[in-house]
Amino acid sequence: MPAAVPHIDHGMFIMPFHAPDKPISQACDEDLELIIRAEELGFKEFWIGEHHTMKYEPIVMPEIFIARALGETKTIRLGPAPVCLNQHHPAHVASRLSFLDHLSKGRLNLCFGNGSVTADQELYGADPKDGGAMALEAIDVILDLWSHDPPYVHKGKFWQFELKKSVDAESLIGYIHKPYQLPHPPISMPGMSRNSFSMKFAGQRGYQPFAHCLVAGNVVADQWVTYAAASEEAGRRPNRADFKVARSIFIADTTKEAVQRVRSNSLGRNYEYIGGLFDKGLGRRIYKRDLDMPDSECQLDYLMSEQIIAGDVDEVLRRLLQLIEETGPFGTLVLMSYDWDDKASWVHSMELFAKELMPRLNKAVCG
Repeated sequence: MPAAVPHIDHGMFIMPFHAPDKPISQACDEDLELIIRAEELGFKEFWIGEHHTMKYEPIVMPEIFIARALGETKTIRLGPAPVCLNQHHPAHVASRLSFLDHLSKGRLNLCFGNGSVTADQELYGADPKDGGAMALEAIDVILDLWSHDPPYVHKGKFWQFELKKSVDAESLIGYIHKPYQLPHPPISMPGMSRNSFSMKFAGQRGYQPFAHCLVAGNVVADQWVTYAAASEEAGRRPNRADFKVARSIFIADTTKEAVQRVRSNSLGRNYEYIGGLFDKGLGRRIYKRDLDMPDSECQLDYLMSEQIIAGDVDEVLRRLLQLIEETGPFGTLVLMSYDWDDKASWVHSMELFAKELMPRLNKAVCG
């Protein structure tokens, strides 16, 4: 297999997904321990999702959790994924992220997108039809605020503000803080569909493409093609080392054990839960390899042949090499993690992933 990346890094992402009867404080303690273990095992980055009204996914503001984790870690890069830009004033996002970047001394990664949870959108009065457009306008606002000193003026479709008359150059009032990393921390954007608009935008701007764990391998491949074409049209050279691919992987000592555990643990339950959410609105289109496939067939058996990779190290390596044959190489494999309903098996899976799988995957793909 020809190598198009010098090395495949490994990262981790949590939505997070926890049983709603587990105390939030306990869930956060476990997620914090997870980050510490990830750093010890050589994970390069860790991403945390943002959800405001979900009992299963209780981290409302990933930035606060990241600030807590910074004091327990030294090297791992941390990031919200994504910052739900249609649910926040962009000036506030710019200020809080630049502050967090300084707290992290430059360990902050960014992922920008729009939140799609219906209850979150209702709570904040965000029209679902405007989510993508609001996110794009917010990105422009944030980057503009980070690029210069006042005055600041924005007259957009969704936000209008100015900071001019209260600026005082003598007392230094009226200034938006710039990030620690200049001109800004690395930015990625998530892709969840074929011919993804967010992948086109990321390619045009030179942001890192981030393929979602919920989509099939052929959709991941399409996202790279979409991103690369947009990059080239904008005069940019796409780099596969920038490509992040999230997958739900569970490893045990035997494939039989891994499959059995996934069918009953929080990983399998998460996909069934999300499928139930899809059934209430969008349908299961996001899960499908073949769009003609009926929703009734998008059940756990199908998902375990596509989005979920369960097995011993040999089987998981085989599945990942099969995926890479379809998608082409990528720079970071982002491991999804779920509730520690059986801590020992989850920690063992994570250790097998970092210590055995990733070295073998890099040898097979990168030589």
